[in-house]
Amino acid sequence: MDFLTQLIVSAISSGTPLLLAILGGILIERSGVLQLGAEGLMLMGAVMSCLVFLHTGSLTLTLLCVVAVTGALGLLHGFLCVTLHANQVVCGLALTIFGGGLSAYLGKPVSGTPLVGAVPKLHLSWLEGVPVVGGIFAHMDLFTWLSFALVIGLHMLIHRTSWGLHLRAVGDNPATADVMGISVTAMRYLCIVAGSMLIGLGGADLLLVYTPTWNEGMTAGRGWIAVALIIFARWNPVRALVCAYFFGILDSLGFRVQLIGSHIPSYFLKMIPYLFTILVLMFLGWRSRNKPSGSPESLGVPYLREQRF
Repeated sequence: MDFLTQLIVSAISSGTPLLLAILGGILIERSGVLQLGAEGLMLMGAVMSCLVFLHTGSLTLTLLCVVAVTGALGLLHGFLCVTLHANQVVCGLALTIFGGGLSAYLGKPVSGTPLVGAVPKLHLSWLEGVPVVGGIFAHMDLFTWLSFALVIGLHMLIHRTSWGLHLRAVGDNPATADVMGISVTAMRYLCIVAGSMLIGLGGADLLLVYTPTWNEGMTAGRGWIAVALIIFARWNPVRALVCAYFFGILDSLGFRVQLIGSHIPSYFLKMIPYLFTILVLMFLGWRSRNKPSGSPESLGVPYLREQRF
């Protein structure tokens, strides 16, 4: 039972940065804009959190700087995709390359500097005596509780409010939404900026909580995994939580297998979560090949108001 509890705790810690990135990607893609820049945004969120926290020691100021920088990058992405109608695949790849290069340059002076105890944990003493549940939830950090609240809030916002109905209309049929008086441009800008901030917070959580030391390319492809798991989750925030923790379990299991003295090469164990993600996506694609994918119907298609349909 101790092994199971420790595995779940490690899975939640590993999956939380991914969950925040997936939620940000869902918000952006629900508006009809393809998000392939998650890797660059996570790296920028991580390096900014490291730089600001080392210089100020303030978690509040650190998070404000992270959301400001990644929000500005999201605004740039929105300007290219929404206003200039640029190719969304190219824009996303450019954002990833730009974020990776800039984060490597900015983070070089602080590479290897540890940040311990940057994010406080919420201690729930009344849960400590409960078997299994107490071991998992009694000492979680604030980022994890924030991610739980975001899953519930975003799910209710998308599926239970008129604003969410407008968002889905913009993602599925922006021309009809425009005729009904919904500003497609404003909705897409809002979702891109807010979603980019969430992805940046995922990078901040990765550095401040999961791996409290900046290293170049420390996301190790998690941004791309987030892009893939958006499809796995079918653009649903609740499914996103399951997908993120599924990846977290596989990621943590590799470390646990090494600790018990397994002779399996460590490089193979690190490959397992990525391999499983690819296999699951292949299986889902084959299984639903003749069914609706669940994606927004206008995903990746620029909206031109003057265009005839």
